[in-house]
Amino acid sequence: MSAPQTTARAETPIAFIQAMVKAYEQRGMDPTKALEAAQIAPAQLASSESRVTALQMEWMSAAAMRELNDEALGWFSRRLPWGSYGMLVRASLSAPNLAVALQRWGRHHGLLTDDIAVTLHTQDGLAHLTLTEHRDLGELREFCVVSVLRNALGVACWLTDSRIPLVRTTLRFAPPQHADSYRVLFDGPTTFNAPVHSLQFDAGYLHLPIRRDEAALQRMLQRALLLTVRPYRRDRLLVEKVRQVLADEPGHSRNAKDLAERLNLSTRTLHRQLKEEGASLQQLKDSVRRDKAVDLLLRTQRPIKQVADEAGFRSEKSFIRAFKAWTGQTPDVLRRSR
Repeated sequence: MSAPQTTARAETPIAFIQAMVKAYEQRGMDPTKALEAAQIAPAQLASSESRVTALQMEWMSAAAMRELNDEALGWFSRRLPWGSYGMLVRASLSAPNLAVALQRWGRHHGLLTDDIAVTLHTQDGLAHLTLTEHRDLGELREFCVVSVLRNALGVACWLTDSRIPLVRTTLRFAPPQHADSYRVLFDGPTTFNAPVHSLQFDAGYLHLPIRRDEAALQRMLQRALLLTVRPYRRDRLLVEKVRQVLADEPGHSRNAKDLAERLNLSTRTLHRQLKEEGASLQQLKDSVRRDKAVDLLLRTQRPIKQVADEAGFRSEKSFIRAFKAWTGQTPDVLRRSR
């Protein structure tokens, strides 16, 4: 294993590395090998002003978790053996949407340790992912709270293949010396000395479907720490909103201007944000039309002309041509295959 390159911007507070060193000390173990693997020098470790890169944080965390055999890095009253957090994600894969997935994640986390609880509720259009402490977490409190919340958020983003921007983060502890780093750790404003530890985001994300499967999970687990140490970059909430409008209100699918007005966006912003999310309006129109057509063909006996009209086509001929391009067969052939 080669040493990481540390040319990226260093923005993670050294306090989190120091917390891992404390975990080693609690177990009577030597952290030197892990620190060397992450290219963290003794002088850097000793300075409270130091920062490390996301890559250094990833490498140090991975080494410490394996050497300590504890994915919780000393936070809890008992170890969480290697693979524990992967098990939590696996339990959420079959959820129909993000809300159910996060509820399962929090419930199963409670089976691993009762030192904390992670719960989900909604209020005034916002989802609140809340962490409650059931025992004194001591010197590792900040590192534990930040890591668990970032891990839960990273899992949520990965499961939905969407960047979930935070509206607000609240933390019960006082601002640490490195409070300026929180602008990198969490989106949006962070409030310290708050009544609860929580992440708050648009509740619309809770309706997003789960887009991952076991094969994707196996690939992700090869570098699962990226979910915690680096922000997710793709946002699919607008994609899902567009899909919903196209499906529920076919009249808005006739042109981009009508659709953009329905979503309170300019046409230019609609196209730009969809592009940033890796989609195009035409792709989404085709997807919604195809799904609608397939459903009608397989579930009803309506004439092809009526199916074409309900799927948003102006003529039966153009519908048949498009359907064959999408599926490789005509609507009649698909219907006969039921």
